[in-house]
Amino acid sequence: MTDVDEPLPDPAQIQHEHPDVTGGWLRPAVFGAMDGLVSNFALMMGVVGGSQSSDTQPVVLAGLAGLAAGAFSMAAGEYTSVASQSEFALQQVDIERREILANEPAEEAELAAMFVDKGIDEDTAREMAREVHLDPENAVRVHAREEFGVDTDDLASPMLAAVSSFFSFALGAIIPLLSYLVGIESAWPAITLSLVGLFACGAVVTRVTARTWWFGGTRQLVLGGAAAGLTYLVGEAVGSSLG
Repeated sequence: MTDVDEPLPDPAQIQHEHPDVTGGWLRPAVFGAMDGLVSNFALMMGVVGGSQSSDTQPVVLAGLAGLAAGAFSMAAGEYTSVASQSEFALQQVDIERREILANEPAEEAELAAMFVDKGIDEDTAREMAREVHLDPENAVRVHAREEFGVDTDDLASPMLAAVSSFFSFALGAIIPLLSYLVGIESAWPAITLSLVGLFACGAVVTRVTARTWWFGGTRQLVLGGAAAGLTYLVGEAVGSSLG
């Protein structure tokens, strides 16, 4: 056993590291790009299937419109979602602050009980809670984290979420357009680029999952390709009926 009088180790000397188990920025960025790629790829293939001529202008127009509409929609939706979540969290923090100011002994006892539930002996838990409550704002932060999992110093930024969603979606959505934008009229280069992009996104996502890169890549390629293929058939059916 470790001597209780032994000084605590310097955190800088502890070498082991863990991956970011929450996914950090990687997961939303890759999923945003994947969403843009799948939706715009499918949209463009639907227009290709429904086109009655070799003119690529409707396909390019649909792709650009899908990119713009999707990116702005994602940005607006993400901003609203994250802002609402942060506002709700801050409201709960304010409620907790009022409760602490109105009845601090009861809140201190509640915090001690939570520490006991985590396996800390009662005397130590009471002392920890007492020290936490020496600073009311520190008590608010600790209660918020322990009671409803909110870190008041690390709330998500709505603007950052919106901008990130906009650019990640646009990055994915432009992939099916690239070959058309350089003047290639055949759909096959766009299909090839899109399938490669789908595989790459699926492979990258496995960095924050337990799956192998080839499984993640293949799964996303199959799902995204199926979505585009089915949309192509829908477009072809609609185009034939209108033609």
